[in-house]
Amino acid sequence: METGQLTARWARFRGPGTQWGARAAVALLFLPPALLLFTVFVALPMGEAAWYSLFNWNGYGTPTQFTGWRNFRLLFETPAFHTALKNNLLVIVVSLVVQLPLALAMALLLAGRLRGTTGFRLVFFLPYILAEIAAGLIWRFVYDGDYGFIAKIWQAFGAAPPFVLAEPDLAMAAILLVVVWKYFGFHMILYIAGLQQISPTLYEAARIDGAGSWQIFRRITLPLLGPTIRLSVFFAIIGSIQLFDIIMALTRGGPSDSTQTMVTFLYSYGVTRMQIGFGSAVGVVLFVICVVFAFGYKRFLMRDD
Repeated sequence: METGQLTARWARFRGPGTQWGARAAVALLFLPPALLLFTVFVALPMGEAAWYSLFNWNGYGTPTQFTGWRNFRLLFETPAFHTALKNNLLVIVVSLVVQLPLALAMALLLAGRLRGTTGFRLVFFLPYILAEIAAGLIWRFVYDGDYGFIAKIWQAFGAAPPFVLAEPDLAMAAILLVVVWKYFGFHMILYIAGLQQISPTLYEAARIDGAGSWQIFRRITLPLLGPTIRLSVFFAIIGSIQLFDIIMALTRGGPSDSTQTMVTFLYSYGVTRMQIGFGSAVGVVLFVICVVFAFGYKRFLMRDD
């Protein structure tokens, strides 16, 4: 008797109940460790942050001074938090309008398996590999008004060099440039992976039918690349909301809170000033924003992906 027939008879002999029992045993074996790790490192810290946000607490001892919603009221009355929200929205807009289209354009140029494209992909992807703190320190030196690269260019033309990171009107623009430079390579690689999954026969058939480059891009490339683009947009928005390391290395939220984001605001006004209850309120607001966006985006835009 052939092996396939023996396997089929054994499967019929075991029956659906036996198969369900095997799956339940596997679930009981692997689920408790995962639930334990999730509870200890995710659920409990979130619950503690929500609890601490209702107290005026400096992080020492047990919180006893219950203030209710006072921390949240003070949070939304603080001008620096309004600036942080605006800066996060600005980073999101620049990521969607500048960074992602640039990444898509470079992906279209480098998606082909031509000689030399691998080297260009590596060059554009290297900034993403670089640690955020290291990238921030490098660009801080570039922007330095005394010894930086920009200062040398201005001095070559006989002009007084600007102190970019010390100017409230210029500091945020300088950070946005670094953000685009740092992360567009990641999105470019995502788009290249998506483009390489599209069958070349579709392009050949479109060209035979007389379709131009723009028609091919609009009718074939964009629709088939839709899931990758939606995933890229999700990463860009979540990353923009959580932006922290680069800003701390460049400006630490200054000058005059002009470059604060929600996470740097949490660190500056909550952790460094030992206002743990107030900082926990910031964390709760940030968590709610991320969760609402993530579930809403998945529900309405990535439902079929």
